[in-house]
Amino acid sequence: MARFSDLINDKTPVLVDFYADWCGPCKTMAPYLEEVAQKMKGKVKVIKVDVDKNQTAALKYSVRSIPTLILFRNGEIEWRKAGVVDVQSIINQIEKIA
Repeated sequence: MARFSDLINDKTPVLVDFYADWCGPCKTMAPYLEEVAQKMKGKVKVIKVDVDKNQTAALKYSVRSIPTLILFRNGEIEWRKAGVVDVQSIINQIEKIA
């Protein structure tokens, strides 16, 4: 698998979902993110990062609660939000930078 830094250093926006398998709100977000990926196909890449398996990335980006969504473009953070976020709010943020 590509390194995390390689994944987020892209001109196409990358939405990163920091989650854990045991997290209830993270499970709530899963279908929302699938819908975002479908509706925004070609405009955003959606990747999931398990904080239990990838603690380095979580620490680097100060992820203190999950789920946390971070939207990157060219390796820079464009937007971040902790907690459950509705589909349209996520799409609105992507459209601002796409």
